[in-house]
Amino acid sequence: MKNNNNAVKVFEKIANQVSKAVGSSIAFLCAFLLVVVWAITGPFFDYSETWQLVINTGTTIITFLMVFLIQKSQNKDSLAIQLKLNELVASHEFSSNSLIDIESMTEEEMLVIQKYYHKLSELAKKEESIKSSHSIDEAHTQHTIKGKKRNKRKNI
Repeated sequence: MKNNNNAVKVFEKIANQVSKAVGSSIAFLCAFLLVVVWAITGPFFDYSETWQLVINTGTTIITFLMVFLIQKSQNKDSLAIQLKLNELVASHEFSSNSLIDIESMTEEEMLVIQKYYHKLSELAKKEESIKSSHSIDEAHTQHTIKGKKRNKRKNI
């Protein structure tokens, strides 16, 4: 089990380094130059099938491997963002805890929550101040309380 954890850590380290490297300007320039060199060598090989096969095979293999590497990197970044957002939601006393772990909900459940946020947006547009905010659980209650407080101030 310990060897498996070490292998995973080594793979993650390599994957992170490769992702950073292939996402650089230098990597793009190297790939571009490789294609230019390949194109220039075409006449020397009479544009043979083997000459074409070299670039096709090379780019196919690289693309195939990069799909998995990019997905691994995106999964890790997505998880980090989800955890940070969960911490922000959980730490704010007026936020709705129903949003914690929302990524595990079905799309239909998320669409229901989206409708609530649409209602919140409509309520916020009615507010006099752009600094007003609501949570899903407290939207209607808070809106009523704020309205009553506003009316009391106007009557004083």
